[in-house]
Amino acid sequence: MKKYYYFIILIIGFSTSCNSRNSEVTNEFPGVSGPIQISSNEKEHLFASYYGINSWSADQRYVTVLETDIKYRLPTENDPATLGLIDLETNEFIPLAETRAWNFQQGCMAHWLGTFPNSQIIYNDFVDGKFVSIIMDVHTKQKIKTIPYPVCAVSPNGKEAISINFSRIRTTRESYGYGGDGQDARLSVQFPEDDGLFLVDLETGKAKLLVSINDIKEQVPEVPEQGIEYFNHVLFSREGGRIFWLARAIPDRNTTSLTVERNGENLQRCFPDGWGGSHFDWLNEDELMITGVYKAESNAHILFTVGQDNYRRLGNGLLDYDGHGTFSPDGKWMVTDTYPSKGLNEQKIYLMNMKTEAVLPLGRYVHPTEFRENGKDAQCDLHPRWSPKGDMIGFNSVYTGQRQVYIIKLNK
Repeated sequence: MKKYYYFIILIIGFSTSCNSRNSEVTNEFPGVSGPIQISSNEKEHLFASYYGINSWSADQRYVTVLETDIKYRLPTENDPATLGLIDLETNEFIPLAETRAWNFQQGCMAHWLGTFPNSQIIYNDFVDGKFVSIIMDVHTKQKIKTIPYPVCAVSPNGKEAISINFSRIRTTRESYGYGGDGQDARLSVQFPEDDGLFLVDLETGKAKLLVSINDIKEQVPEVPEQGIEYFNHVLFSREGGRIFWLARAIPDRNTTSLTVERNGENLQRCFPDGWGGSHFDWLNEDELMITGVYKAESNAHILFTVGQDNYRRLGNGLLDYDGHGTFSPDGKWMVTDTYPSKGLNEQKIYLMNMKTEAVLPLGRYVHPTEFRENGKDAQCDLHPRWSPKGDMIGFNSVYTGQRQVYIIKLNK
């Protein structure tokens, strides 16, 4: 077996800015550990949700993880993964259930529910030919309720979720969808009026269409006749009052960043023409970070207030790329990553101080080319995420030649 090596960079982040705000504040960072592997090498493992989604129970004892035998190809509905917990006190993997609605980019979109943050999760599955979401008690392993919609975002209070069309995504962005035709992909309709963002009541299982794909037709770039518009990448704001998502199209992958109030009102674009949008996180209820093409010229992590044009590039020029940025629970830090570099195939993780915008490298990891050879279907992005107390950062990596789950501990 080939061996791949991890390198930790023990240098302090720095700022190239000379403005008074940075010169008056000392650049301080927490102490950080090296990467700690919490999953076993017996099978492939990954966090069971997308980056930026909390993977920890509220008491931080357990994290949600998927276990699979698949390594280098896109999973189908005939490839179940085992959803389980890793006990951080023992590193034991505790199997909970199998799921057939998952992928390497976003897992099965498992969320801890705000209603029972130490005991209940919701996750996606493929049951009787349909994509659904299942609420489970992780301690009894009892399936409490099946919701007739798959989820892609869950409100902080755990009572509502957003559902989108994962069958449509299987065609438009294959590695983010699910196999099995568990929904009507509506591929013959470019801008359907009956598909889009559905707000799902997790108590009743009922859903209503909040924003249709046709509703944003005038807000997005023109789509060629053979093209298809679709929705992807949804996130509630910190208090649940707003919703962010991306509207995209094939074949050109035109992207428009959008927000709407939880009640369906005040639909608006985030950026001017040409800025697009890729990755994202809410700093608070009003401020949003999106990686986009700043001034339609250069990729950057862009922070702004929703409804205003006070756009600001974060990182003083050090983070001018498309990364998976996400904020610590207290808003003091942002962690982000890079895609594999050309030549060395290295992925990097960086920590930014939100007050000074100084940047600290946390490590670099080789991404073996074998995971990217089939149209990137099995690519392993680092996808960093914070623990609820902000004292751990979790990520996925294949630097050893296996897909495994790691945490970095922060000593504040």
